[in-house]
Amino acid sequence: MLAIACDHGGYELKKEILKHLDKRGIAYRDFGCDSTEAVDYPIYARKVTDAITGGECERGILICGTGIGISIAANKVKGIRAALCTDCFTAEATRQHNDANILALGGRVVGPGLALKIVDTFLDTPFSNAERHKHRIELIEQ
Repeated sequence: MLAIACDHGGYELKKEILKHLDKRGIAYRDFGCDSTEAVDYPIYARKVTDAITGGECERGILICGTGIGISIAANKVKGIRAALCTDCFTAEATRQHNDANILALGGRVVGPGLALKIVDTFLDTPFSNAERHKHRIELIEQ
């Protein structure tokens, strides 16, 4: 199960991603927000991180205007490795090397066409399980 949420700056992109997830048949839980009315992104970051750390969802997608604030908020939570990605290379590398469990996107930075390709790359790329990467993740988690 995938957890997804956004703030007002990511709402329009979230709508596009949800349509794309539906087409791909990917199960998700939408934690909001549900409009372009201003909200506080840390609240929505916490909803997704709680779903992941609580075992309800395996991975998540968070979207705010730039992707920066919401990824910072998510990364405050132990066990979360949120990566802000603006291209497919970084989405692939963060899955392979960091076993990132949250993709952060900037709704005002990345257009919907590229964002959907980034989402697909993030969701379809497995963790490499290389010992050096596992060791580095252990260091992060300490």
